[in-house]
Amino acid sequence: MNTVQSPVEDYDVIIIGAGINGVGLMRELALQGVRVLLVDRADICSGTSAAPSRLIHGGIKYLETGEFRLVAQSTLERNLLLRNAPHVVHPLPTTVPVRSWLGGILPSMRRFLRLGGKMTDRGALVLELGLQIYDFLGRHARVMPRHRLFSRRQTRARWPHMCGTVMASAQYYDAAISQPERLGYECVREALRAHERSRVATYTHIGSFHDGIVTLHDLPRGQSWRARAPVMVNAGGAWIDQVNAALGVDTRYIGGTRGSHLILRHDGLLRELAGNMVYFGTPDGRICLAYPFLGHVLVGSTDIPVSDPDDAICSDAEQAYMLDMLGALFPGFRFDASDVIYRYSGVRPLPASNASDPGAISRDHVVHEDRLGTVTLFSLVGGKWTTFRGLAEEVADTILPRLGRVRQVSTRSLPIGGGRGYPAPADLDAYIDRFAAGSAIARERARALLGRYGTLAVEIARFCALVPDQPLDSLPSYTRREIIFIARNEQVRHVADILYRRTTIALSGALTPDVTHEVATIAGETLGWDADTIRRQARDAWQEAETRHHLAARMAASKPMQPEPIGA
Repeated sequence: MNTVQSPVEDYDVIIIGAGINGVGLMRELALQGVRVLLVDRADICSGTSAAPSRLIHGGIKYLETGEFRLVAQSTLERNLLLRNAPHVVHPLPTTVPVRSWLGGILPSMRRFLRLGGKMTDRGALVLELGLQIYDFLGRHARVMPRHRLFSRRQTRARWPHMCGTVMASAQYYDAAISQPERLGYECVREALRAHERSRVATYTHIGSFHDGIVTLHDLPRGQSWRARAPVMVNAGGAWIDQVNAALGVDTRYIGGTRGSHLILRHDGLLRELAGNMVYFGTPDGRICLAYPFLGHVLVGSTDIPVSDPDDAICSDAEQAYMLDMLGALFPGFRFDASDVIYRYSGVRPLPASNASDPGAISRDHVVHEDRLGTVTLFSLVGGKWTTFRGLAEEVADTILPRLGRVRQVSTRSLPIGGGRGYPAPADLDAYIDRFAAGSAIARERARALLGRYGTLAVEIARFCALVPDQPLDSLPSYTRREIIFIARNEQVRHVADILYRRTTIALSGALTPDVTHEVATIAGETLGWDADTIRRQARDAWQEAETRHHLAARMAASKPMQPEPIGA
């Protein structure tokens, strides 16, 4: 490692952690004219932010613990994201099975009063009351219908494979995000365009902090450099206490829980879901869910206390639990490990708590303030994908006066990345026709690019047309120039950045050793890697698939992929 003393780079704010809280805050501050340095030991949105249930939701279960403010904020931010990021955030009709009329009344009262207790049954009365409140709290900037209740006969007709003990069902609307990691990158892209002297430093470790100066180690380059700012923000998520320790502050802010998810290839369940999510309680008081995702079915999730976030890997026991719960709700289908084509796990960065039930820990955020000599340090604890913009706005409005600045731009109605100029559903086909004709590409190619990148697809298609392009040999739905564009323009430092985060290649079940090698070769040629580096990058990316996502056997036997539908 090169340790030669380097000049000190000056910034207004240094943010440590490029998860969604960190990138959201970077965008918020850069748009106000603040020079920001964003640092992460890995890639943009590669930790907890890459392992959510991929829901943009109001959090109806938070009503049970009386967190009305959080529900109101969540439903507002959900509605805003549906407008500001329609290329990746889509309405999701949600069905809740009902097994009794009066079940859950006493447990719900105990939870509301913070007296503990698990909800093993949410009867029709409790559910109807909750949905009425949910609709009321979500009235601001509403873009989706109110809830509905369905009788046993209607439920059986709609869900023929569902358990016979389900006596009714309720439907309400939330939203899902198809590519959260990509939205995180787009926040960084907008920040760098808004303030050209801001900087993002991925794969960079904190070396030391002394006299207001932080020493940073760029691992891929083997170089050290230094930076300082009057304000630092720890957005390290589940690693917040570890980051604070590196800065010299002893904190116990985080008490995270592991959430694991599966992606299933199951045509029968996919057909029956028909675009809906099922959101259901389990006999042990947990909440599970299943909904269509990239042509497959996403199933989640677990909620297990964990001490070391680096150990967050979906276990075989968690997989078996989720498959068992899904099978209990849908006994008309058969589920087993052979249906799982991908699995992932992350740690929710929840506030430290002594609660015996992890599900009872608040999902609201807390901002702690500490001092590092003359430097102010804020630690962002909690939060979630749905409310990242609101949290960034709140923290920015705390920081700006410390810098002698005032807010210049509101992000409340500001589109993000490929959501800018995205067509309304009724105009989608006409937009695709114009895009295909203007870019001289096939209509299905235009549809695929729009589904992956939103309106940024126009820029990508223009780049692909500069010289003759060709499909990948291992994955013809992508092209060489498409991969080159991403490698050259989207803060890529490892091939895994492309496979797992800038695209949905891994998540959609399309990752194979051949795909990994071909994408690594194209990216390496673009970024100037030598042959040994290309081989190592490909090996490391595939090893991540084998160890973290348990993919080796599944990918070898996977079926050909279907085209990615828009809004999947």
